[in-house]
Amino acid sequence: MARKSYQEQLADLREDILYMSEVVLERLRMGLDALEQKDDALAREVIEGDGEINRMYLDLEQDCIDLLALQQPVASDLRFIAASFKIITDLERIGDLAVNLGEYTLEAEEDLFPDVDVQAMGDLTLEMVEDAMIAYDEENTEACRELATRDDDLDHFAERASEIVVRDLIERELESPAEVEALLQDVSRLLLTIRDLERVGDHAVNIAARTLYMVENDDELIY
Repeated sequence: MARKSYQEQLADLREDILYMSEVVLERLRMGLDALEQKDDALAREVIEGDGEINRMYLDLEQDCIDLLALQQPVASDLRFIAASFKIITDLERIGDLAVNLGEYTLEAEEDLFPDVDVQAMGDLTLEMVEDAMIAYDEENTEACRELATRDDDLDHFAERASEIVVRDLIERELESPAEVEALLQDVSRLLLTIRDLERVGDHAVNIAARTLYMVENDDELIY
């Protein structure tokens, strides 16, 4: 196979991964909107769309395998393909977390914890994933390192949100076992939402870490 064709395959792989990230980000936005608006139809659209993301993942996984097996890349090309292989896994898992938001929407009946700003946390995770993919596209290593520091802010946000929920739970006065059970279900769902958004941030950091490795052969952010 001609070298030009090989380079075109690498360029196509990058573009396809960027497209996959756009789809995943859109599903994450939809999941957050569904949760905020309690929109069951939008939630079902997110859930039903997971198959498309899974197919993209499998197709891109095969592309990476083919490039590794048929082209036997070395040095920077090898790091690019290896990093891309890991990045599509993070994107697929972000898609799964968006599905979780859709499922929480279908289960929720009312918002009992208005002091927990899930949307602000969601906006932060969206920005992190978007910036991680821009860094991947532009091979911006400084942005990769900066993104890792922002994850500390997200973790702090999640910790404060969890504390608000627990404190509110302790202070509430409930009159019946049914009220207790309903509240505990809402608490569990909200804590899972916080956890899932925190995990989205972790996947964004993973993308940045793989990009840094891809560009500089530096594994400082990989953990």
